Amino acid sequence: MKPISHNLAIITLSLLGLAPVCARATDVNYHLTKTIAIGGDGGWDYLSVDSDAHRLYVSHASKAVVVDLDKETVVGEITNTPGIHGIAVAPKLGRAFTSNGRENKVSIVDLKTLETISKVETGENPDAILFEPKHEEVYAFNGRSKSATVIDAKTGKVVATIPLGGKPEFAQADSSADRIFVNIEDKSEVVAIDSAKHEVVAHWPIAPGEEASGMAIDLKNHRLFLGCGNKLMVMLDYTSGKVAGSVPIGDGVDANAFDPATQLAFASCGDGTTTIAHEDAPDKLTVVQTLKTTRGARTMTIDPATHKIYLGAADYEAASEGQRRPRAVASSFKVLVFAPDSGASSAK
Repeated sequence: MKPISHNLAIITLSLLGLAPVCARATDVNYHLTKTIAIGGDGGWDYLSVDSDAHRLYVSHASKAVVVDLDKETVVGEITNTPGIHGIAVAPKLGRAFTSNGRENKVSIVDLKTLETISKVETGENPDAILFEPKHEEVYAFNGRSKSATVIDAKTGKVVATIPLGGKPEFAQADSSADRIFVNIEDKSEVVAIDSAKHEVVAHWPIAPGEEASGMAIDLKNHRLFLGCGNKLMVMLDYTSGKVAGSVPIGDGVDANAFDPATQLAFASCGDGTTTIAHEDAPDKLTVVQTLKTTRGARTMTIDPATHKIYLGAADYEAASEGQRRPRAVASSFKVLVFAPDSGASSAK
């Protein structure tokens, strides 16, 4: 038996004289609005938005590409970042920080000139990176060292190295609670770090989720959204460490985002889908749209000021005989921009 469509369900309930629980599925409709050509060969990883400066930072090959979000065009580059994974921005300090996986360093960059000020030694293969504004520190999460390097954002000095007990992936911060949260992919858990003491204070299993990569945060309701390798987005209560809900997503997830204005959580997947779910309540998550993107569009960020999401993508050629996977077409790298229909940004 096929499920009843959402519209049919509303009609049926109306005929019965009952109001539907919600009509959010008809309110949420993200669609492609722009393709920003980046070009150049090489892989890509994280994207990061600076809403105040109307800029998007995109890691690509050995550089970070800077996009003007008003004009939706490339306006600059941060170079000399071998094996770049992530970009963390500290607007009030006028600095950006990049995790350079191949040289085991973090670059400190002047946001005005996009020139490198200095580089800081980290553990092996720094991957995810974030700026924590309360203590004005940068956390670089080292994949092979299974640790976090903590750097004073003003002085560029390493202030702590925190063992994590497993391979870290993406991270988020609640500065008001002095907490940093990071996915430990190979342990299928979330680790909580005390950002005042620079020490791990909790290990939380994420079952039924497994091997989480992406992470987003809802600061108001104290929830984490975890993109898991077994095709689930898990909602975790970070006050208790308990799983509060989950929804199915696509295959090959790598990034998550959360929009506090709309209570929408996103999970971008390499199979060419982005799942959009609504946080109906702190213990209820409902899928409201499965957005068709393109194969390989697995990394993503959101601009909470405009509600637009940005995904890194490329064109692929068909796999030849004996080839394990399709190859990206040279110089086809781009950023896909998706926006909600008018009115959807005010959905509650």
